[in-house]
Order: sequence, then C-alpha cells, then structure tokens
Amino acid sequence: MTSQPSLRRCLAGLLGSIAIVLAVTATPVAGATGVVLRPVVSGLHSPVFVTSPRDGTGRLFVVEQGGRIRVIRNGVLLPTPFLSIPDQVATGGERGLLGLAFHPNYRVNGRFYVFFTRARDGDLAVNEYHVSSTNPDVATRLNDRRIITIDHPYSNHNGGHIAFGPDGYLYIGTGDGGGSGDPGNRAQSLTSLLGKMLRINVNGTLGPRQYRNPHSNPYVGRYGRNEIWSRGLRNPWRWSFDRLTGDLWIGDVGQNRYEEIDRSKVSTTGTSRGRGVNYGWRVMEGRHCYRPATGCNRAGKVVPVVEYPHSQGCSVTGGYVYRGAAVPALAARYVFGDYCSGSIWTIPRNAPTPATRTLLMATGMNISSFGEDQAGELYVVDYDGTLYRFSAD
Repeated sequence: MTSQPSLRRCLAGLLGSIAIVLAVTATPVAGATGVVLRPVVSGLHSPVFVTSPRDGTGRLFVVEQGGRIRVIRNGVLLPTPFLSIPDQVATGGERGLLGLAFHPNYRVNGRFYVFFTRARDGDLAVNEYHVSSTNPDVATRLNDRRIITIDHPYSNHNGGHIAFGPDGYLYIGTGDGGGSGDPGNRAQSLTSLLGKMLRINVNGTLGPRQYRNPHSNPYVGRYGRNEIWSRGLRNPWRWSFDRLTGDLWIGDVGQNRYEEIDRSKVSTTGTSRGRGVNYGWRVMEGRHCYRPATGCNRAGKVVPVVEYPHSQGCSVTGGYVYRGAAVPALAARYVFGDYCSGSIWTIPRNAPTPATRTLLMATGMNISSFGEDQAGELYVVDYDGTLYRFSAD
C-alpha cells in the first residue's frame, strides 16, 4: 500500500472520489473493453488481500488488515472469521495483517502462513497455523509457530505479501524498513532482510530455526544473507507468479515520482524468476536515478517493465497474469492498478521492456489488492470494503 507521504498527496483526490466509490459498491463497474467488475461481497473491514486455498471447495479467503481472515463460501461472507489474531497485530497506517499463503498441499496438511506486523514491537513476522480438524471454515491457534521474525525500524514500508512459488518454497516480500529514501540503505545491503524477496523452505526437518535456506538461493556459500532471493525493492505491494509460466511480477511502490512493475522471467533452465536480481532501489526509482547528485551506478540493476508518474497515481498495486476462462479479453495479460487513482491497466504478459500500458478502467476505488481463485479467475479488493470479480460484459 501507499507510503504515508504518498497517502497525504492523494487525500484530496480520494475525498473527491468518495461519492463514486459509494456508488459502485452496489453495481458493476464497466470498462471500455467489455470487461466489468461485479460485486461479490461487501461489508469487509479494511480488506487487503484475497486468495484461494486451491483445495477444491471454491472458497475465497479475505485478509482484513485489523487481524482477521474471512471466508467466502458460495458467494456468502461467513460471519465467523477463519482466523482472528488482532491481539498479535500492530495496526494503523501500513501496519497490520498483510499476507496469507496456503501450503501447496493444504488439502492434506491444513497448513497456512500469515504475514503481519507484531503488536509488541512493530517487527515483521510470518506464522504458521493449521485448519481445525472439525471445521474447515475455522483455523486453530493451538499449534501455531513462528517461522521468521525480521527487525523493522519504522512503521511504514512493511511489504507484506507471501506466496509459495512453483518450486514449493515460500517467498516473502519485505519493504526497505521505512523512512524516506531508505536512510539505512537496507534494500541494497546483503546483510539486511529488508527491501528483499526472501525464499525459504518450511518443509521437512527444520531444526532450531523453523525453516531452511534452499541451497539454490544466490547467496548461500557467499557473502550475504542466505534467505535473500533478490534485492533492491522499496515496498513490494502485491506480487505474483504467473501460474502458467512461473514468471515473477512485482508491484513496487515508489518514493516521490514513479511507480513501477518489475518482471523476472523463468530462464531456459526453469530456475531464474528473479534469482539474484537487483531491482535498483535506492539507486533507482523506476528507470531514473533517485539521487543523481550522489552518484548513480546503474550497473547490474534491472529496470522495470512498466513505470508511471505520480500524475497518474501514487501507489501501485501489483496484480496477476490472467489465466482464467471467463474474460477472454484479458487472456495472457498482466492486470494491475493504483491504490490512489483507482485506475486498472493491462499489458501483454510477454510485452517488451518498456511496455505500453492499456487503461482497462477507472474505478474510483482504493485498490488494495488483486487475487485469483482456484480456476484462475481474477478479483480486485476495494479497501473500503467490497470484493469484485472480473467478468465479461
């Protein structure tokens, strides 16, 4: 989500769009290409993510920033939360319960993982929980365990997205630790877990640390933290793997001028998807030198596939390559948006860098997330409390 300076810049525009947001919560939102957003449920409290366990039940799970996970079954929002941990979660601003990932073998082992900022100290944490053995719509806290805790110096730039990759490992996206301009240069530092994409193994014999570092991580046996997969991120707010190709797409929130989408394709060996990549922050903001007066070494930095200026939005929300069947107009296109402007754009998944965006629709929403169901159909989350599904008009 947006950083606090960016949020202040957008308040005037957001206040002006309140009437629009209220109007669309009960009716479909139409785009210019025959694509519409149809409301699924409303009445959510500060929702920030939606996902599916891919367990054959067709359910959707919505993360509420205040510390609850809600279940949508057959289009109905269940009254009892799947998980409720507000006592553990620091809230306010960019903090909260921010991410959810179901284990690839969830149907059998019932394990899932959440990313949150801790109430005790504001540090970042990933916990493992299990579904109840008697009720599939409720989780238990009896056997929860802490997977990883990461020191976090400021209240903003928490990152927050977690997901299992096609390789079965858990990926964790972290912000740079906050403060304007990454004052600790943490995103570039190989001794910090902030401003990174991390990759860990939560399976098998784990030892005292509750996770292992895959030997194929780029800094294993070299200088740098073994958990690091890639670096140079400011505040990755929603990222995804293309469920068909395995390519990694990241929405990285900018500082004062540019928002960006990063893309890391799978190599011919099937192993890259961002391995060892440096996405540039704080040397670069988008494709531009962030502090040119202090030097700007572009060597080894990967430029974004998309960037856009703050005249068109102020906080990118990363999305997904559409792989569903219900909306042919979106086939093999990457769909993403902006929290502040409410715009939704698309690009072809194999577009050259730099790519040309196509405006799909202007929603007037505060777009906090996109998400997929088991079939690959696409959803968008309005932070004001409504979940929408992409449909053909």
